Amino acid sequence: MTDVILANANVVLENEVVRASVEIRDGHITDIAQGTNVPAGAIDLGGDTLIPGLIELHTDNLERHIQPRPKVDWPHAAAILAHDGELASVGVTTVFDAMRVGSIPEGKGSYKKYARNLASELWALREAGALRINHYLHLRAEVCSQTLVEEMAEFGPQDRVGIVSLMDHTPGQRQFRDLSKLKQYIQNKHNMTDADFDNHVTKLKSLRDTHGDKHEIAAVAEAARYGAVLASHDDTTADHVSVSAAHGIKLAEFPTTVEAAKACHAHGIKVMMGAPNLIRGGSHSGNVAAHELAELGYLDIISSDYVPSALMTSAFLLADLWDDLPGAIATVTATPAQAVGLLDRGRIAIGLHADLVRITRVQGTPVVRGVWCHGRQVG
Repeated sequence: MTDVILANANVVLENEVVRASVEIRDGHITDIAQGTNVPAGAIDLGGDTLIPGLIELHTDNLERHIQPRPKVDWPHAAAILAHDGELASVGVTTVFDAMRVGSIPEGKGSYKKYARNLASELWALREAGALRINHYLHLRAEVCSQTLVEEMAEFGPQDRVGIVSLMDHTPGQRQFRDLSKLKQYIQNKHNMTDADFDNHVTKLKSLRDTHGDKHEIAAVAEAARYGAVLASHDDTTADHVSVSAAHGIKLAEFPTTVEAAKACHAHGIKVMMGAPNLIRGGSHSGNVAAHELAELGYLDIISSDYVPSALMTSAFLLADLWDDLPGAIATVTATPAQAVGLLDRGRIAIGLHADLVRITRVQGTPVVRGVWCHGRQVG
C-alpha cells in the first residue's frame, strides 16, 4: 500500500480546523504535523480543505443503478461497479447499501425479492478486489409485506449487515399519512387508476393487519442475530418513538415531525435526515424540514438518500447555517461512524483509517479534488 503525505491543507479535526500535513502509512494516519511545510515527495494540497471520508448510512443509489428505468433490470455487476465509483467520486468512503427485504410477489403494485442475490453479487465483487470503497448492508425490513421472515432468514453475520431499519409503509400513517400525496406518487409510479389505488390501499392495510406485528418482532430478532444496529423509519409521534426505544433502536431515519425528533433525543436515539430535504428546503411528502430540525438542535446525521452528491453539499450547507465546519462535517463522518460502531474511521486522528477527501469550494459549492480510502487513492 502506497505511503503518502498530504501537505499544506486546512485539516478539519473534531473541534477545529488547522493548517497541517497528514501522513499515511499502511492505510492508516500516522502523523498530523501543523504548518504549511511541504516535505519532499508530499502532495501539496495548496490550502484545500481535508476532511474525513464520508460515511453513508442510507442510500437507494444501488437500487437506482440496477433499475435505471421502470421494468429495466440492468446487469448487476456493471450496476454495482457504477454505484461504487459514483460514491467514491463524491467523497463517500464507507457506504451501507440499502436493500429492501419483504416483498409482495403478486398483483398491481407488487414488488419482488432481490436483496439476497444482489448482496451475493456485491460480495463476489468485493472478494475479487473490484470495489473502490468499503461496503456494508442496510436491510430495509418492510413489515407491510408477505415475505419478510423468509427473506431475512437468508442473511447471516457473514453478510456485513450493519443496519436493519423497520419500515412500515402502510397507507394512512407515518410517511404516508397524507393519502392524497401517496395517491399521486403511486399512480405516477405504477400507472394505477383510482380503483387500482383503492384496491392497493386495502391490500396493504390487510397485509399490515395480518403480518405486521410478527414481522416487526422477527426483524428485531434477526438484527440481533446479524449483530446489526436497529433503526426506525418515519417515526411521527412520541408514541412511535417510545416503541422504537423499547425495541432498542439507536437510529431514527427521517422522523416526520418535530415532536418525534425531540422524543428521539430524549431517548438517546440519533436523528438522521435526508440531504435532499435539507437542500430543497423541505420534504416532498410534506413532512418536517431538515433545516428546522438543524436549527432546533435535533439533527445528528445526514444521508444522501437518493442523490449521492447531496451528502457533501448538505454538509457544507450546514457548516454555513451553523457557522461550524467541524460540527457540520461530523454529521456525515464521525457521528454516523459512532452510530454504527465503526470507531476506526470518521475522524482525522492518528491510528484511524486513512479515509480522506480533498475539497475546494467554487462559488460556494464543494468540489471533490481527491479521495483516499484506507490510504489508497480512489478518486
